[in-house]
Amino acid sequence: MVGTKRVRLRVNGDERELEVQPYERLIDVLRYRLGLTGTKEGCSTGDCGACSVLMDGKLVPSCLVLALSADGRDIVTIEGLSSGDELHPIQQAFIECGAVQCGFCTPGMILAAKALLDENPNPTLEEIKQALSGNLCRCTGYVKIFEAVQAAAAKLKLSCGEL
Repeated sequence: MVGTKRVRLRVNGDERELEVQPYERLIDVLRYRLGLTGTKEGCSTGDCGACSVLMDGKLVPSCLVLALSADGRDIVTIEGLSSGDELHPIQQAFIECGAVQCGFCTPGMILAAKALLDENPNPTLEEIKQALSGNLCRCTGYVKIFEAVQAAAAKLKLSCGEL
């Protein structure tokens, strides 16, 4: 294709090589080219967090990232957290705590929680609130989401033998 550039990405552990247009966003490549529809588009301005993914371990709004700038990067979407049929402890905690209502914000919330817990395995409630402040939810009132992150932190500590 005229004007396209080749990019290489590692998406959820799989090497991908694609031709992309200079204006294509990472969210579009993930959803429409790779079929990873867990990443949602809410506001298209990076304000709601629904499109959040991990890029090289850092939380980013994929609606604001050009696919070209993701070349050579490691991308993790919500689909990349589970291992086969086994949910990641954060995903399981969200279910157990009832931190999902409509589910639209859930993938971004879970990835924000993962970014936080990777960096700080024992966050305070205030640190959880700060880490998730870029993710909007209209359904839950956030209390159950914060509880789920606290539960996930405890689960992860147990699985690592820290308690």
